Amino acid sequence: MSTDYQRAREELGRRLRELRVGGPLGRLTGTELAQRLGWRQSKISKLENGRQTPTDEDLRAWAEATGQPDAFDELRARLRGFESQIRSWRRQLTAGHRPVQETWNGIVAGSRTLHVWDSGVICGLLQTADYARYVFEGHAELHSSPRDIEEAVRARMKRQEWLYQPGKRLDLVMWEGALHSRVCPPEVLAAQLDRLLGVVGMDTIHLGIVPLDAGLRLLPGNSFWIMDERLVVVEDWHAELWLDDAETIALYRRVWDTFAESAVYGAEAQRVIARVRRSIRDDGS
Repeated sequence: MSTDYQRAREELGRRLRELRVGGPLGRLTGTELAQRLGWRQSKISKLENGRQTPTDEDLRAWAEATGQPDAFDELRARLRGFESQIRSWRRQLTAGHRPVQETWNGIVAGSRTLHVWDSGVICGLLQTADYARYVFEGHAELHSSPRDIEEAVRARMKRQEWLYQPGKRLDLVMWEGALHSRVCPPEVLAAQLDRLLGVVGMDTIHLGIVPLDAGLRLLPGNSFWIMDERLVVVEDWHAELWLDDAETIALYRRVWDTFAESAVYGAEAQRVIARVRRSIRDDGS
């Protein structure tokens, strides 16, 4: 968890404590407030000490139970402020994968240039429907989220229309390891690699592959997207990080540039993809 995120959560906890001890109903102990809310006392402690992230419902209930319902808007604004930095999958996937994909569609639609580093999976903008289906299945199982797989696949395929719009550009650099990842059956992966071979040379796509034996100045690390130098989105197992401060965006751009220097492009990139494609056939798949 990022230091900035944790600091913001602790600040929110301190504000909750102020409402508990300084409300018009008089000072409430943590036990008394827990009884009013029907919560365990441990939840009061975790929220006030920044060890648990409250929901909107938690904040509304807290404000009302301390006799200060008008404080809800302030509390919610604080929550939104730091949740914009870390968007947990648990919360995002409550309604399934399709709404998350539609949010992404909106972000991408409003962008002209994307700089993407993919270290473990094929970029969603270039995925086949079958490949995407297996990716969603894996994440739905991991997070025990609603299995709206087909709706999510359709939303992701809809996003790919962006690639065919004038003035758009995808600058994608991929770790060769992502080409080998068996997140799907061999025949699905083979078709996915055929799709990649077909997009090399498109005027809206600049595709680079970092070969496994290429010299690296940085570890591959997590995949990330840079949207028009205004937003960076990094995907981790528990959450997406949405980072919009100029210094952080510049850092991720330097990381992207570093990987781009190790990549091969054009016909040489096609040869790397084709070599991996042949390995699928050669191993009997």
